Amino acid sequence: MAQTKIVEQPSTGDNPRAHWPQELQDEFEKHGNNGAVGSVLVSETDKVRVWHLHLPPGKRCPFHRHVLDYFWSAHSHGKARGWYDDGRIQDVVHYPGETLHFKFGKGEDFTHSVANIGDTDLLFTTVEFKDSANAPLPIPEEVRLKEPA
Repeated sequence: MAQTKIVEQPSTGDNPRAHWPQELQDEFEKHGNNGAVGSVLVSETDKVRVWHLHLPPGKRCPFHRHVLDYFWSAHSHGKARGWYDDGRIQDVVHYPGETLHFKFGKGEDFTHSVANIGDTDLLFTTVEFKDSANAPLPIPEEVRLKEPA
């Protein structure tokens, strides 16, 4: 089982993220509707999107929004810090094979960013189900896997 520790609870008041560094607050506001839930989209059909996420030590993925039912699996040991739209900051120790499933009702979602705060690369696969209660978010072409020339 993964070890999880809440580092900071949400702030009270109108902005639950007020205790975050300003640059994270600004990024959240600017990119909070980002549908790219991984580093690269490796496969997409009319039913699923399959993503890989690679985070070297010290790197963080951009904020992204989850609206589709999905699961992710870790492929490596490592330590991550997550920043969540509710203001929570959470540290997690991951292990190979760790898998979590998420389901969203109509209009439900969450937005977050993940940083590698350990000393090993973090590798994940995420599978989104496009036949979920919510429509898939658009994703930019630059995150799609490019075929070798």
